[in-house]
Amino acid sequence: MIGVGKMKQYGNVLDKPLNKGKTEVSLSAFAFLFSELVQYNQTQVDNIGELERRLEDAGYAVGARVLELLCHRDKGNRRETRLLGILSFVHSTVWKVLFGKVADSLEKGTEHEDEYMISEKELLVNKFISIPKDMGTFNCGAFVAGIVRGVLDGAGFPAVVTAHFVPMEGQQRPRTTILIKFAEEVLRREARLG
Repeated sequence: MIGVGKMKQYGNVLDKPLNKGKTEVSLSAFAFLFSELVQYNQTQVDNIGELERRLEDAGYAVGARVLELLCHRDKGNRRETRLLGILSFVHSTVWKVLFGKVADSLEKGTEHEDEYMISEKELLVNKFISIPKDMGTFNCGAFVAGIVRGVLDGAGFPAVVTAHFVPMEGQQRPRTTILIKFAEEVLRREARLG
């Protein structure tokens, strides 16, 4: 018979396996949607700090949902319990799901024991954004900082997460560094676990 392959027949629609489907979003669609998010929030605030806080809050909600999805899909509902494990999870797994690649670097702060940095040479949310002169210090990386904070809080690692531009020699655009400063309770728990 023509068109008949070795397809398994299911008696009930509920017996069919869930189709993972396409997992990528069009870059132009994301850029448009993110641009609208920034523009909408820009009309609702009076200063740059408030705009970055609103973007971070939007990212926080995304991060909480990404953690739930990845823990359910990839880890069988298990979560990381160690500091380096969760940092590695964010740096590799979360970053790859969101941006299609692992982050450029994960480093421990040299001045403070509780600080870690995830650096990205060209962060996707800053790639297509041109910042007017009157908004000189504005960093759309606050959205990604919110995502990281949402993942960490949801996993039980409360932290203050901020996005910063770091100038690079020979490069026109600065790289974006996501600075993670963990709460004291996280460091005490990590010391107890040894």
